[in-house]
Amino acid sequence: MNRFGLSRDLPVVAAQSALIVIDVQNYTMERGAAHEGMTAAEIEAKSGYFFREMRGRVLPNIASLQRAARGAGIEVLFTVMASHKADGRDLSLDYKISGIFCVAGSWDAQVMEEVAPVGDEIVLPKTSSSVFVSTNLHYLLGNMGIRQVIVTGALTDQCVDSAVRDACDLGYLVTVPVDACATQSAARHAASLANNAGYCRQVTTAALLAEIAGGRV
Repeated sequence: MNRFGLSRDLPVVAAQSALIVIDVQNYTMERGAAHEGMTAAEIEAKSGYFFREMRGRVLPNIASLQRAARGAGIEVLFTVMASHKADGRDLSLDYKISGIFCVAGSWDAQVMEEVAPVGDEIVLPKTSSSVFVSTNLHYLLGNMGIRQVIVTGALTDQCVDSAVRDACDLGYLVTVPVDACATQSAARHAASLANNAGYCRQVTTAALLAEIAGGRV
């Protein structure tokens, strides 16, 4: 607690919480267009660590969190990097410079099958790093009475970090399961978590699952 009697270290409350899965989509994985034209060696050098982290750790943890969230009545939402225009002219300058390009509705813009949306869960195509900048997520969360967000996905030090910081500044309590997000190296992952620790509560997936199962929601 601080002088205002407030703390980030608070358990999630189901009725006012949402689990947000950031950019876990086909585009950035092994057969995705993000690696189009690259040799096998180039793909391994760029993303081999990321692929192994996603398949071995992040996807199973996100899937576990989704099951727990759905069972507890926590909203589950998704973002994907995708343009609304076929030529990508609506993408942010940063995405254009970075060469990030896939079109909403395409295979590349689909959430990965392992953690796919269920029923009417919302999927928001976004055209910038921060989902709060280039979508109406803040408006939607407000309509649903959400005040706490759990942020997962990729990349830890880019779109996940942007969502965490913007959510904090917009007045949400933010929880990051540190083993339910990934980036291109262990060093980048650790550095990002160290940098955004002041904006969120950081826990393990196991601890968050126990919190939800223990009725603290």
